[in-house]
Amino acid sequence: MKKSFPKEFAPVSTCFYDSRVPVKFTILGSGSTGNCAYLETDQVRLLIDAGFSGRQIRRRLASIERTPELLNGILITHEHTDHTQGLKTIAAKLNIPVYCNRLTAEAIDSQFQTRLDYRVFATGSSFDIGDVAIDTFSVPHDAYDPVGFLLRTTAGNIGFLTDLGHATQLVVERVRPANYLVLEANYDVHLLQADTRRPWPTKQRIMSRHGHLSNDGAATVAEQIVSDNLKAIFLGHLSQDCNRPELATDTVRKKLSAIGVTHVSVTAAEQHEPLPTLYLGHESPATLSK
Repeated sequence: MKKSFPKEFAPVSTCFYDSRVPVKFTILGSGSTGNCAYLETDQVRLLIDAGFSGRQIRRRLASIERTPELLNGILITHEHTDHTQGLKTIAAKLNIPVYCNRLTAEAIDSQFQTRLDYRVFATGSSFDIGDVAIDTFSVPHDAYDPVGFLLRTTAGNIGFLTDLGHATQLVVERVRPANYLVLEANYDVHLLQADTRRPWPTKQRIMSRHGHLSNDGAATVAEQIVSDNLKAIFLGHLSQDCNRPELATDTVRKKLSAIGVTHVSVTAAEQHEPLPTLYLGHESPATLSK
């Protein structure tokens, strides 16, 4: 019998901000085999995607002196396992709410056959979790109903574009208010073309308009999105085989420099270790206070 999912919730964001406490943001890891980030405000502690094993997520949270037991929710961009594999052990065992759209919930349910506390939203809607207002929007990727996020906090806005073949005008418009942007830079075109382990159909899928962004593609998106209010770009989802952090960052920096943009920092996220925690509103990364 087909499983029924909860009705969609909170279609309109009505969050009112109070900026008394710092907002902390940590990319726990990002790459072809796993993606997960952590956001902490005065009222909530959230994961954005859960693409590592439960043990790995627990270890990475422990490295910033946090635990999964205190999470208020997990936002999911799409159902692929490099964004969801930790749900079965983290969300199911601890009964943490999982926020995703209906098609993504159905796909996750089919994959894991595990009861999760889904909080279903309509793609394109906005809603609040505590003092975080969340805008959702469709992105072109080979999943059932993939989304990007703009997370509006007391200290700034964080955009998430982790898997997409290209940036539509809608994507650019929805994420332009970001002060901090997580942006896919999956592959270097020459390294992918020279790769002998991937068959040509796989390469075609990766390079398609519903596949993944190359370094050049990420640079173009950065050029389209950049504003005076954008402070930092974190390049994510780098292929271990077909990319290098220095290639990705150099490509994006050169594109921004060519149009006279010098105020935006560009950093490549790592697959195996978290990046230093960012205090939103501060100029440079800092680790969490003991």
